[in-house]
Amino acid sequence: MTGIKFAWSALGGDPAAPVRVTTVPREGALQARLPVRELARACVGSCALAAAELAARRAGLAEVPGVRVDDGAVAAAFHSERHLLVDGRAPVGFAPLSRFWPTADGWVRTHANYAHHRARLLGALGMPANASVEAVAARLAERSAREVEETVCGAGGLAVALRTPEEWRAHEQAAEVSARPLVERERRSTAPTRVFAPLDPAAAALLPAAGLRVLDLTRVLAGPVATRTLGLLGADVLRLDAPQLPELPEQHADTGFGKRSATLDLGVDRAAFEELLASADVVVTGYRPGALDRYGLSPEALFARRPGLVVAQLSAWGAYGPWGGRRGFDSLVQVATGIAATEGSAAEPGALPAQALDHGTGYLLAAAVLRALTEQSYDGGGRWVRLALARTALWLTEGIRPAAATGAAYEGPQAWLAERDSPLGRLRYALPPVSFTGGPADWTRPPVPWGSDSAHWR
Repeated sequence: MTGIKFAWSALGGDPAAPVRVTTVPREGALQARLPVRELARACVGSCALAAAELAARRAGLAEVPGVRVDDGAVAAAFHSERHLLVDGRAPVGFAPLSRFWPTADGWVRTHANYAHHRARLLGALGMPANASVEAVAARLAERSAREVEETVCGAGGLAVALRTPEEWRAHEQAAEVSARPLVERERRSTAPTRVFAPLDPAAAALLPAAGLRVLDLTRVLAGPVATRTLGLLGADVLRLDAPQLPELPEQHADTGFGKRSATLDLGVDRAAFEELLASADVVVTGYRPGALDRYGLSPEALFARRPGLVVAQLSAWGAYGPWGGRRGFDSLVQVATGIAATEGSAAEPGALPAQALDHGTGYLLAAAVLRALTEQSYDGGGRWVRLALARTALWLTEGIRPAAATGAAYEGPQAWLAERDSPLGRLRYALPPVSFTGGPADWTRPPVPWGSDSAHWR
């Protein structure tokens, strides 16, 4: 429970509330050298508690419903992108150029799942678009890891040199990250108190986010996990993507439950976006810090136009410090922060058993939104919350502690997988791990094809 209490405190919650949480430990779930199971349990548990708290507020309940966090459900959900099947087809994993590479003095990891990231990587290395894995490996073997990192990142690509925990602690970005709380929270305006439509405590499922409109401006993986969770809890979630940047199909299917998907060019269709914003309750962004500012989507600009918003921002490295403007993904944050060296070694890097930084931060981000909504029901104001994968990594490596080895053995994800039909085909998928008494057990909406909805509220 220590991890849940810490996360709940970081979210600004009532210190007495975690007594409502019951955990079901399962030995062997998310097995790793670092306390991944405890991190995952804390992130999901605090999210479920935030959902239960808002449900109690809206339904007029005398106490917060009980929360149950089962390590089995959590482990299955943290592997959701691996468990997904579409008409029996398994998802495609990392692209050939997304991997660890030995360099002249160590290791570097690259990310090139998207075509534009692959093009930038090869361009930075001075290689043709059809370069083979073998040719790239030979080129990287001639260079130092830090040189590759700087060259590729300078070209807008994604590459990170392997660092030990000690090397990361000495880095200026690590100092900037450690100076921030796990969840950054601010009250940003004097908007009036939010008045919710009451929930019926006798309804088939308590949906604490029912009636709320969420603009989802996120990609890969933490942001979509957060908005997928808000969709589970009843929000009308509309994901918007630029038409020229299609999403990877399996990734979109995995994180598309509970939401709609539309395309909108912010540089052309500003009137359509402003119409959506005019009645939005929550805006969630997951692009590189500053990338959306030119479209008037900085927190300051959003609050100026819609003072009562909840604005939730997510980044890889944090929106500050020398790496504040860099792109990043879970796999790269693991490499930079010493996690890959800890799970393997400096000579042979490893990885966490799941993309736990992405999934964990996603549930924390959803929790921060839910807590902000609860706070607005008491004293109004716009609310701004911000999280970073690198800050979650710091909590994993230096904050949270492993729990005692107790509980039944984890025997696999089967009990927490389900099947259903969808516009994409027959799906096998991981059930949501966020669970509280009276709450939903599954999403009401399956994923839809990318960009298949209109850019309008229901």
